[in-house]
Amino acid sequence: MKICKNCGCKNFDNCNFCTQCGSSLINNSDEKISTYKNVIIEGSSTETVQRYGSAIKEHFVAYSGIDNESGEQLKKGLKQISESKLNPEYIKQNLKQQAGFSAENKYAARENARNIISKSAERIHNTDIKGSGSYNELVDHIVTDENGIVISEEQMKFIGNNPKELVNKLASKKFQKYFDANAKITIPKDYYEGVEIDGKQVSVFTEIDKSLENYHKQLEKVKANGNLEVAKKIEEKIAKYEKIRASLKNSKITNAEAMEARLHPVLSTAKDIGKISLKAGGVQAAWGAGIVGGISLIKNCVSLVKGEKTVDEAAFSVGCDTVKAGALSFATGFTGSAIKGAMQNAKNEVLRDLSKTNIAATIVTTTVETGKTLKKFMCNEISGLECLEELGEKGTGQVSSVIFAIAGQELIPIPVVGGIIGSMVGYTLTTAFYKEILGTLKEAKLTHDERIRIEKESAEVISLMRQYRKEMNSLINRYLFNYSATFNNAFDQMYKAIKLNDIDGFISGANEITKKVNGKVHFKNFNEFDSFMGSLAPFKL
Repeated sequence: MKICKNCGCKNFDNCNFCTQCGSSLINNSDEKISTYKNVIIEGSSTETVQRYGSAIKEHFVAYSGIDNESGEQLKKGLKQISESKLNPEYIKQNLKQQAGFSAENKYAARENARNIISKSAERIHNTDIKGSGSYNELVDHIVTDENGIVISEEQMKFIGNNPKELVNKLASKKFQKYFDANAKITIPKDYYEGVEIDGKQVSVFTEIDKSLENYHKQLEKVKANGNLEVAKKIEEKIAKYEKIRASLKNSKITNAEAMEARLHPVLSTAKDIGKISLKAGGVQAAWGAGIVGGISLIKNCVSLVKGEKTVDEAAFSVGCDTVKAGALSFATGFTGSAIKGAMQNAKNEVLRDLSKTNIAATIVTTTVETGKTLKKFMCNEISGLECLEELGEKGTGQVSSVIFAIAGQELIPIPVVGGIIGSMVGYTLTTAFYKEILGTLKEAKLTHDERIRIEKESAEVISLMRQYRKEMNSLINRYLFNYSATFNNAFDQMYKAIKLNDIDGFISGANEITKKVNGKVHFKNFNEFDSFMGSLAPFKL
């Protein structure tokens, strides 16, 4: 319903201007409800955007090579690796080697992102950090637990043109030092899981099994001939291949992805960020649709009971609200996470600090809200001044919800719930403050006599408000004093009746409350209830 703020009139012309006073300052209750729904969506996105945004930040670090939060700097980021020189005579070999370096950065970023999203405390660290003096030629990555203790050391090998070549290289003397150091060997995903060669799926394990089968056959023959010295060497080779098998780890990065990261680092990084953003959008869409859909369901059920809507109208309204909430929630999670990740690794310290708030999600919801106001202005529903007023109100409300949302999440550490409460409180409080300030500014334009008149009327209203408040407190106190004893006794009786499985006792307790609030008691015991339910008499509350 549209109501004129100026005179309270409900009559508007075709251009939505009040026919009584000519004002176009409209208060649309449906629009306010929509705004609060958006604030709820924004608040519920706090935990999702923070978590997925931090995961996205890892890919910005991999690309630039700089972690602006910790101050650590890789020897080269994906951008710098892509700018590496190529020897005209060995372009293919150079690209293969440089793609391996790109895979190291990509691997750390992806694994850390997965751990952050799954709330695991494990982290992958590149060992080649500038100025640390910690470079270790035997280890490319270390894995630490929540206390920073190293739990695993890894060496990445993106070598060989196929799984067989990779296994042969790993079995050579040149690579023995990695196995002596008990390092895990991270290899290309396609070599680990298998690639199609001559119509067959071939992996490193396929090649290792072939070699082991061959060596076992040789061992049987050598032992049969009594050549123990040769048998010992073959057993050593078998142990080596078993060691290789046990040391291998899937990097979850294909050779093609590593090469793409070397040749097109921006595209490669954008793909990974896009995938995480899509996941964040999906998670948030489910939350938003569920929360707003639930609110809409309750609201429409009430309207249905009151006879304000038909079943079809209520169902359609719930469906529309749920779909809209899901779409906005998806946009909030998708865009908010990407913005948060970029801000978290920004060079500017202020931006990094802001990334800890919910401002990334706010950018999305604020855009939606201000867009509504601008649309009304362009459709001549509100004047230019009213447009600026609404933009200011929504702007301050949304910015405040950023601060209160993050505070609410800290005070109420339940995912989503704390953010919703904090965001709603922040929006409500600051909107109220803004209206008060705006009212004061408007009063500054009044004449002296008019100001005196308004101040006198305000004083009278304040006095009346205080009187009403005093009466209300008195009524509430008397109500609680008169009713609390009855309620307490009734609930005690009902509780005891439940423990004793005493149905009549429970009904008696409930009837005490009904009588106290001047309600009509329909039955005094279970027999009367059973008889009443079996009769054709209508039941009226």
